Amino acid sequence: MYGAILGDIIGSRFEFDRGGKTKDFELITREDSWTDDTVMTVAVAEALLSLDRDAAVSEIEEACTRTMQDWGARYPFAGYGLRFGAWLGAENPTPYGSFGNGSAMRVSAVGWLYDTVERTREVARATAAVTHNHPEGLKGAECTATVIFLARTGTAREEIKAYVDREFGYDYSETLDEMRARHNHDESCMDSLPKALRSFFDGTSYEDVVRNAVSLGGDTDTLGAIAGAMGEAFFGVPEDLKHKCMELIESDMADVVKKFTVAMKNK
Repeated sequence: MYGAILGDIIGSRFEFDRGGKTKDFELITREDSWTDDTVMTVAVAEALLSLDRDAAVSEIEEACTRTMQDWGARYPFAGYGLRFGAWLGAENPTPYGSFGNGSAMRVSAVGWLYDTVERTREVARATAAVTHNHPEGLKGAECTATVIFLARTGTAREEIKAYVDREFGYDYSETLDEMRARHNHDESCMDSLPKALRSFFDGTSYEDVVRNAVSLGGDTDTLGAIAGAMGEAFFGVPEDLKHKCMELIESDMADVVKKFTVAMKNK
């Protein structure tokens, strides 16, 4: 979870190309803050921690709906999109066919909790389906969680790349420089996943992965969250950055991160 949350925080001050599309920036400053990406990452983690690992898809969807609405009510001004904000406040929320990158930015806990890639993919789809039930929205969450699972279980990046190419079919053949040259703020999974994947596959450390993602401009907090989640699973997050993360998030968020860390140690 640290990887996604820190990626969100680091990317928060550069959204809408405010950072000059460079990797050369101070990593964390007083301008940085968590956003909706962190709130929903924590919400999904809390939902999954409340369930047995073999919980039915319907139970996962119900738990995610409950915790996402709860955390959304706690932090109503975190920067949610209009449709998602309406979903958070709905009495009987239903999925609305989104293919936005929100499904991928909140899914990182899934990649750590389950013992097989098949179960990881199933749960990832369930966490997305409550809102992002468009095929591309589902695929974005599924791909992100799968990369995390494969990376944290010791799979080589070339093997991860081969699996992603075979199963998900994203085109991330552009170089980072070619991606930077494009002037767009696109919050779809179809745009964000290729950028996050290229940032991850080209990265040399957790920090480098996040710098890659943030340097692409556009939706930098979410790109940082998705790529950062992948980077954590492969490289780990330095202890000093973990401590900084816990200083920057709210106490109730930190409580969930601690519970998640304990669950991973006892897994």
